[in-house]
Amino acid sequence: MPARPLILFPDARLSRPASPVDDFGPSLKALADDVRDTLLAVSAIGLTAPHIGVPERVVVIRLSPDEDLRVYVNPEILWASPDTAMHDEGSVSMPGVRERIARPTRLRFGYRDFDGSTHEEEADGFPAAVIQHEIDQLDGIFWIDRLSRLKRDRLLKRFEKTKSTKAV
Repeated sequence: MPARPLILFPDARLSRPASPVDDFGPSLKALADDVRDTLLAVSAIGLTAPHIGVPERVVVIRLSPDEDLRVYVNPEILWASPDTAMHDEGSVSMPGVRERIARPTRLRFGYRDFDGSTHEEEADGFPAAVIQHEIDQLDGIFWIDRLSRLKRDRLLKRFEKTKSTKAV
């Protein structure tokens, strides 16, 4: 499948919760393939179906180029540790800016596979931050929503500057 165009900030679709997947047939595999191909084309770590304009709860993650891709359908956080760590975050839907965000250091999450079977996994450190970032996106929480108002306003100004310098 070919890569699809990305939905770019400030498109309102990035702030809408995605619908749970209830059809575990061939269309789900085709959607996951499109998300995967787009993730690879833009060299992302994680990408959701809403990033390509499909409001369904599908995530593809590849933590590094030498790791296998992982597909999570209907992922949800089941438990998160009270201790937090700061992680540098950004989004392919808002290129050119990054900021540090505090997230729980460990979590347990549930998801379904292509057959609809349920699974649970635990993650800590960077993988936990990536999972949380992508589940936030599925919940309609764009990553900058996790910033203080001051940091968000400063980041938006930086983002506008990057867009204006690219237009020149």
